[in-house]
Amino acid sequence: MMRILPAAIAAAFLSHAAPCLAQRVDDNAVTEAEDAFGTSIGSETIGIYSARSVRGFSPVQAGNVRIEGLYFDRQGALPPRLMEGSTVRVGLSAQSYLFPAPTGIVDYRLQKVGDRRVSSLAVTAGPYDGGSVEADVRLPFADARFGVAAGVSYSQEEYYDGSDAPFLRAAVVPRWRPTDDIDVLAFASVSRGRDEEAPPAIRTAGSFLPPRVERRRYFGQVWADGETESLNYGVLAKARIGHDWAFAGGLFHSSFERLQGFAEQFVGTTREGLTRETVIADPSQRYASTSGELRLSRSLVEGPRLHVLHASLRGRRLHSRYGGSAAPLVLPERRLGEILRVARPDFVFGERTRDLVEQRTLGLAYEGRWREVGEWSVGVQKTDYEKRIEPPGAPPTTTTDDPWLVNATASWFATDRLAVYAGHTRGLEESGLAPADVANRNEALPAIRTRQTDAGIRWQVGGSMKLVAGLFDVRKPYFITDDANVLRVQGDVRHRGLELSLSGKPREDLSVIVGAVLMAPEVTGIAVREGRIGDKPVGQSDRTFRTDLEYRPPALRGWSFDVAATHVGDRTASRDGRSEVPAYTMLDLGARYRFALGRHKAMLRLQALNFTDAWTWNIYGSNSFGLTDGRRFQAQLAIDFNGP
Repeated sequence: MMRILPAAIAAAFLSHAAPCLAQRVDDNAVTEAEDAFGTSIGSETIGIYSARSVRGFSPVQAGNVRIEGLYFDRQGALPPRLMEGSTVRVGLSAQSYLFPAPTGIVDYRLQKVGDRRVSSLAVTAGPYDGGSVEADVRLPFADARFGVAAGVSYSQEEYYDGSDAPFLRAAVVPRWRPTDDIDVLAFASVSRGRDEEAPPAIRTAGSFLPPRVERRRYFGQVWADGETESLNYGVLAKARIGHDWAFAGGLFHSSFERLQGFAEQFVGTTREGLTRETVIADPSQRYASTSGELRLSRSLVEGPRLHVLHASLRGRRLHSRYGGSAAPLVLPERRLGEILRVARPDFVFGERTRDLVEQRTLGLAYEGRWREVGEWSVGVQKTDYEKRIEPPGAPPTTTTDDPWLVNATASWFATDRLAVYAGHTRGLEESGLAPADVANRNEALPAIRTRQTDAGIRWQVGGSMKLVAGLFDVRKPYFITDDANVLRVQGDVRHRGLELSLSGKPREDLSVIVGAVLMAPEVTGIAVREGRIGDKPVGQSDRTFRTDLEYRPPALRGWSFDVAATHVGDRTASRDGRSEVPAYTMLDLGARYRFALGRHKAMLRLQALNFTDAWTWNIYGSNSFGLTDGRRFQAQLAIDFNGP
């Protein structure tokens, strides 16, 4: 199937697509990133932060996601065929962003059709024994007033624990520009995964690390595989009304459904490696949200000053259905990593919990910009939050919250090369879902109040080199498992630290992106004072460094070489603070060769990932661990089909 289906997909998408201009061949996150705080271009992601981790927290889990700047309650996966890329808005990059949020914001950019036809094909071998094929087209019609961007991919994915899964992903983005002042985008995407074995979660019997096991050798049950489906669709419009007014609005739907799911847990693991496999089966779990935003803006020019007033209305309605797990299947004790295959039993599922979240937020904001002097903003939001939970066999419960949320930012252009900034914001954020290795797995956790203060500088060092340095202080309630392995709030967590970004081109043939986070994470509360939990949050490091370099040697026309080095410090691995995963450093090496394939542009991309085969553990929770990737290789051929 891997050989036949990709070829059929590619042929169907590319047969009517020429002529075109370059697309995939020029994708390069290192050369396009503005700073080291997190950028994705196509399938490449660089930076010290990502959609899953900003200053030690997850913007996606918190609900701080935007599409083209508009509020979006993401539940399903967003395939690369739908998204051109994303940017993490944090620190200085969030200063001029409407209603910034603690934990940062991830802003996704849709694939868009332009004025010319585009078609691309990319075939990838690896990592491990996997592979993929991806096809994209951008087709303008009616003098480019209307057009469609579309893409499809098929991949056979292979993972570090020895499991694998086929994925089919597709997206379409129609675009209509009836006038130069109106832009309307619609989109739809699907991502389907089948036969994906549950990743092993290793829970130790105390505050110590499990012994190492062989990677790329699946030691769970081969029938414990899941099926998932993510759907996203919506429409958004932006319009300029005269010289002073602007409108933006969007309505979106996002859903994630696990049609079949399992949790593979290896519990009570001893220092010597004895463990007991526990398999938990779940019925279908579903999370579906309808969300959107309407925004009206009024601008006023006063000499060198610009004033902008914004009124925003955001809302979402999230339906969740989870729980109903069957009784665990407990297997005899054996050594961790050894394979013990058993027949699949007939699992009996229970009733599932249903919950409904409704949230409405009205926001007013003011932005000021004074040419060559500075920028400032202030905003206030009134949000109404209600969550109704209907557990099986128990009466429903309802929780509500209606906070006022304020934010203020300011930046001063001290010189033409130096800017100083500061900001403060408060938020009401989601806490995500309880992970598979806890007793209340899949449960939608309650919303929490959060706050953030930051300040720093941006300095144009020289030429194109730019330095951003900032201090931050983020505070939230702290979720950690209790003695019954139930994930719940047991205090407050505070992340204070320094973040650094140095980016640019010190010379024409060299691009540099360097980032660092030096952090002092701390947990406080009664549970800490009573000694039930430690004062360091689980999974957090006090330091992270990331360097990305790309060199384009003048003597080797068409070639470029890149290096990515990541260092992560020690991480606390148990709620009592007595166990730590040691620091590690990973090195990725890569090369690109751009050439002509007939009259078409092409690019060969070669990568050696985790080249030194560094070992570390994923930390799922207190005394709960997962495997990570070892050394692996990947090769990709991308072609942009050009017409005459």
